[in-house]
Amino acid sequence: MPRTNEPGRSVSSRLLQVLFTFTPEDSALTLADLTRRTGLPHATVRRLVHELLRAGALDRTPDRRFTVGLRLWQLGTLAPLSVPLRTVALPFLEDLHAALHQHVQLAVLEGHEAVVIERFSARDAVDLASHVGGRLPLHSSAVGKVLLAHAGRTLIEAYLAAGPARFTARTVTDPADLRAELTACRRSGTATVRGEMTEGADSVGARITDGHGRVVAALSVVVRTGSLDLATVVAPVLASAFSISRRLGWRPGIGLRDADLPIPGAGRPALRDADEQPGTVPYR
Repeated sequence: MPRTNEPGRSVSSRLLQVLFTFTPEDSALTLADLTRRTGLPHATVRRLVHELLRAGALDRTPDRRFTVGLRLWQLGTLAPLSVPLRTVALPFLEDLHAALHQHVQLAVLEGHEAVVIERFSARDAVDLASHVGGRLPLHSSAVGKVLLAHAGRTLIEAYLAAGPARFTARTVTDPADLRAELTACRRSGTATVRGEMTEGADSVGARITDGHGRVVAALSVVVRTGSLDLATVVAPVLASAFSISRRLGWRPGIGLRDADLPIPGAGRPALRDADEQPGTVPYR
């Protein structure tokens, strides 16, 4: 790929910069929007957009805005993490939603955030800040706490060092308190959040594990505060997470593998709590 006139930048990197400007909140953008958000020259953005249009990576709406194109969407569906996971999880999410009549969502870890890859919404349930493709903080959402608890010591310490933000008066931000919650989550496989992300919204989350014992996702139910006894929600959420995990290859007796420990054979050391067995942690 030929280089652009900006040192260290290739054409492909600029194409990706334009594509990554689109978000679930801003899925249709004008040429001016793209120019402003990328910081690239208008002529450059115009040229790149036309290249992406010709390739089918972008589409143009009747009001002359641009959206992610069908061919790019088709490519995205091939992502190995989210698609098989969503396919396997979908029936269990539907059943959980039908049984509880509450919001049900599935999320995966990306960087220092949880990304919602599927959600079923209840018509009369509490309003949520999250949506499919949206991101949630790791310390104040049930799916986030589950994912953070199993993300490995390195990521946990980096996250806590960055200073978790406070969203409500109930948001847990103290590092010692968060460490205690994460330790409890690793032991139980579940996390309960009461009004930490949004006032009036509580949630219960559980881990989803693959055949290597790695936590690959988290499942949660979000309810209006006081509408349900959260203790009664834990069992169905955990049962659904176990069922999805089984479909991904997990079986009782497969230990929970620390995220800092690679699949056997890669040779990296395990990082674990002092009271855990080397390398794996059984479900408890």
